[in-house]
Amino acid sequence: MKKQDVISRRSLLKIGGSSIIALSATKLLGSICEGTPIQPKGPFYPVKDQADKNNDLTVVNSSGQVALGDIIYLSGKVTDHNCNPIQNVVVEIWQACYSGRYNHPGDQENNNPLDENFQYWGITTTSSDGSYNFKTIIPGHYVAAPGWIRPPHIHFKVYKNGYKEKITQMYFANNQYNNGDKILNTIPNNEKPLVIREKIARSSENGRNAFDMVFDITVERV
Repeated sequence: MKKQDVISRRSLLKIGGSSIIALSATKLLGSICEGTPIQPKGPFYPVKDQADKNNDLTVVNSSGQVALGDIIYLSGKVTDHNCNPIQNVVVEIWQACYSGRYNHPGDQENNNPLDENFQYWGITTTSSDGSYNFKTIIPGHYVAAPGWIRPPHIHFKVYKNGYKEKITQMYFANNQYNNGDKILNTIPNNEKPLVIREKIARSSENGRNAFDMVFDITVERV
């Protein structure tokens, strides 16, 4: 037995109940979920209601025509700060299409083409284990201002009675425009991994690239 082991055990015996409290605190800290960074809603949150309200943004009204762009299966869990899953949370997403344009009256000066087969906005609710899922496409980048290109990103709005509404954005790892994005850079570097996610390749669909992505979200009680 090493000397430091003896000292360590004697120290624990000496402090008695305090050690149990300390160990419990350590265990508790280990189960704390980091808060998802807040990001601005932006100017393109939908202002018109749409008939097709679901979690598949790649088709509109079951037309059979699929939106352009690489497909992503986006999933995650909504939890509180103790990592407890929250059921029946409303999760909304909205984004640009493959060309980097929003179907929004505020984006009419954008000359990139719209995609009539893309839904642009989706909604779902979390299941008993706090999970949600969407099928969508990787949005394009676009010019936000002279010298500023917004990287591909997906907006999230998460809400339920008894919890604070959370608005954030998810970004794509290794995109060339991430480092220069003024909105992403409002987040401290040590917190950016909470909103920048990796694509995981899966089997192609009808010759098109498809990926899995996971984006967990933490919300606070009111």
